[in-house]
Amino acid sequence: MSGSRVGSEEMSKALANGIGGSRGLIDSSLPTAIFLVVYLVSGSQLMPAVWAALAGGIIVAVLRKVRGEPLQQIVAGLIGVGIAAFLAARTGKAEDFFLPGLLINLAYAAVFAVSALIRRPLVGYAAGAVTGDLTSWHSDPAARRAATVSTWLWAAMFTVRVMVQVPLYFAGLVGALGVAKLALGWPLFLLVAYMSYRIMAPVLRRDVEDDEPDPGEAPVPDPVDQQSTVDPPPLDAAAADRPPGDQSSS
Repeated sequence: MSGSRVGSEEMSKALANGIGGSRGLIDSSLPTAIFLVVYLVSGSQLMPAVWAALAGGIIVAVLRKVRGEPLQQIVAGLIGVGIAAFLAARTGKAEDFFLPGLLINLAYAAVFAVSALIRRPLVGYAAGAVTGDLTSWHSDPAARRAATVSTWLWAAMFTVRVMVQVPLYFAGLVGALGVAKLALGWPLFLLVAYMSYRIMAPVLRRDVEDDEPDPGEAPVPDPVDQQSTVDPPPLDAAAADRPPGDQSSS
């Protein structure tokens, strides 16, 4: 692997970029929180909560645009809120506001699990994206094992979200469902990102040390420099005293 040291912030950012951006993970919680608060305060009135969530999504999109984030992430986040609001308004069921998020987490759980099963763990590519070398880690058994364990952690995180929220969804417990989504959102993401870094760090640190020269090892001299510093053979003293043109033996 490349000789650049990877920090937990860098690795979490690389992983977050693959699933919507690090700020997007936090920003996406705002429409959900607004929906939940308005729904509960209004006495389970769906439409005020839907419109409030849409307004929150627009505010988040404007803030992300001001921050100069990629337009693709901004549009994707706004579309996600719009789909959730549309489903809830269409079916008249507040719990359907959380259905797109459930499906997305299910898809991510499958993708991470499959990547680990086929020995192409996604965390390895995330670390490679940070170090600038996407694939060399795969030839290192220790790095591949660490990336596989970390990838299973991510698959487990998405699976836990689905397992906790699906029963609440089918039970129609909107308040508990909203709280569960917020609690299992970016706080859990940051925890798993840190755990992944702790698993990968020894391997990455070892690669850095392997790439660095041993300070106690003497540098190998350049053969060209050696030749340039070789002393010329000594001159015969008698030949040196002989006048030019005298070829007779002494």
